[in-house]
Amino acid sequence: MLSLNNVEVIYNKVILVLKGMSLEVPDGQIVGLLGANGAGKTTTLKAISGLLKPEDGEVTDGSIEFMGQPIHNHDPEEIVRMGIFQVMEGRRVFEHLTVEENLIAGAYTRRERGSLAADLEMVYAYFPRLKERRRQVAGYLSGGEQQMLAIGRALMAHPKLMLLDEPSLGLAPLLVQEIFGIVQRINKEKGTTILLVEQNANLTLQVADYAYIMENGRIVLEGTPDELKENADVREFYLGLTEVGKRKSYREVKHYKRRKRWLS
Repeated sequence: MLSLNNVEVIYNKVILVLKGMSLEVPDGQIVGLLGANGAGKTTTLKAISGLLKPEDGEVTDGSIEFMGQPIHNHDPEEIVRMGIFQVMEGRRVFEHLTVEENLIAGAYTRRERGSLAADLEMVYAYFPRLKERRRQVAGYLSGGEQQMLAIGRALMAHPKLMLLDEPSLGLAPLLVQEIFGIVQRINKEKGTTILLVEQNANLTLQVADYAYIMENGRIVLEGTPDELKENADVREFYLGLTEVGKRKSYREVKHYKRRKRWLS
C-alpha cells in the first residue's frame, strides 16, 4: 500500500534528517516504526502526510508512493482525500469544540456525508467513553480520552492508511493497553492499515505484523516481531533485557552500537 524509497528530507535547506529512508507498509497490516528520540520517526510520518512544508522541510530525494501513485509532491488535503490520515503526537484535538463536533470535523474531506450518524455510532462502539462525553468540550477531557478522540476523529475520515504518532505518550499503562487493544480491533475489524510510530517497543511488537528500527534518519533493522525479539541488541536496548532474560533498566545500557550484520 505504501512504500518509501531512499527518501531524503532536509529542513531549512540545511539540516538533513532522513538519509535514504526506505520502508514498506502492506495493505491490511500494522507496521511498527521504532527508534529513540531524534531518530526521524515523526519526520517520516510528516513526509508521508505532506506536513513538512509548514516547518520548512522538503523531500529532496527518493519517492513516496501510495497504492502505486507518487505522493511526495502532493498537498496535505490531497493526501487525506486519497485515504491517509495522521494522528499527530500530542493528540491535537480542537479544544473549544465538543467531542462530537471534533468527530464530525474528521469527516470534513469526505465527499459523501450520508453515513455520518452511523459512523459516529461506530466510533462510540470502539470508545464508549466518548459517547458518555459527546457534549463535553474536548479541552476538558483527560489525556487518554483526548487520544481516543484523536483516533476516533481519524476513523471518521474512512482512512485506508492511519499514521499513529506516539499514541502512548504521557498516558498511564492501563490506558495505553486499552488504546493499543482498540487499535488492533480497528485493524482487524475495519481492515485499516496502520503505520505505528512508538518508543514503547514492548507494546508495538505485541500488536505489529512487522517492524522497522530507525537510527539517525535511516532504517538499521527490520523483521517480524519474533525475529526482532530474538535479536540481542533489540532485547537489550529496546526491551531492557540482558542475554539471560534479567530485566535491565535503560539507564544501565551505557552504549548501543549497531552490529555490522544489521547493515549487510
